[in-house]
Amino acid sequence: MSATENAPTASEYIVHHLGHFSTKHQDKIVDFSLFNLDTIFWSIFAGVLGSVILFIAARKATSGVPGRFQAAVEILVEMVEEQSKGIVHGNRTFIAPLALTVFVWVAIMNSLDFLPVDMFAGLFRLLGIVGHDGAEIHHRVVPTADLNGTLGISLGVFALMLYYSVKIKGLGGFIHELFAAPFGIYMAPANLLLNVIEYAAKTVSLGMRLFGNMFAGELLFLLIALLGSMATTFGVVGHLIAGSIWAIFHILIVFLQAFIFMMLTLVYIGQAHEGH
Repeated sequence: MSATENAPTASEYIVHHLGHFSTKHQDKIVDFSLFNLDTIFWSIFAGVLGSVILFIAARKATSGVPGRFQAAVEILVEMVEEQSKGIVHGNRTFIAPLALTVFVWVAIMNSLDFLPVDMFAGLFRLLGIVGHDGAEIHHRVVPTADLNGTLGISLGVFALMLYYSVKIKGLGGFIHELFAAPFGIYMAPANLLLNVIEYAAKTVSLGMRLFGNMFAGELLFLLIALLGSMATTFGVVGHLIAGSIWAIFHILIVFLQAFIFMMLTLVYIGQAHEGH
């Protein structure tokens, strides 16, 4: 068959790039019976890379005039420290480093979206790596464009919310607050329902917000990449112009979403330190 007959359509191209390298075929956006191995790998990669960057910054820190790298890290640390100080009223020995970790980790995971969308597909073709049926394997690099990944992080924040609620108020105080706030103990069933909904809404919205923004950004990069496949001057020029503009704008989105996720983490943990 000719190359034209083998070339995927626009919809097939997008569907392929939105598929995951999973333990089985994925037909749904969320399926807890499978593991997206690419999401797991790149999440760990981003976490290790962030840890290495901060470790190097700590080892190379000097008391004299800082270099650009040290100054950038110091500005970041001071920003996180100030935000945590203003939101969380209590011991921040663990919380401030947690917020810094969240920001750096999410920012690096988001930044993986700047890698060329066809880079890994081309690499796999070059190395002859194919699926069990001979087709090209699916692979997605951005963990935060996978709802399983963002909900996993938000569940970690949810666990910390519960931990600090029990630690600060005691188990009895936490249970009492579930049934007595905000309308008083005589409205215990309604209070419990509202509090359960509040915890669920915080957790789901935290993960959905990050996923929605990064998924939309990834999809737009794919649509821009399709412009480059048009064998016309307009397609090539449009691809370069649109890709450059969106990449520059996406830098803001990448770090803004990391900042929002960090701030909401601090807000939710800060609320766990306070009683109704």
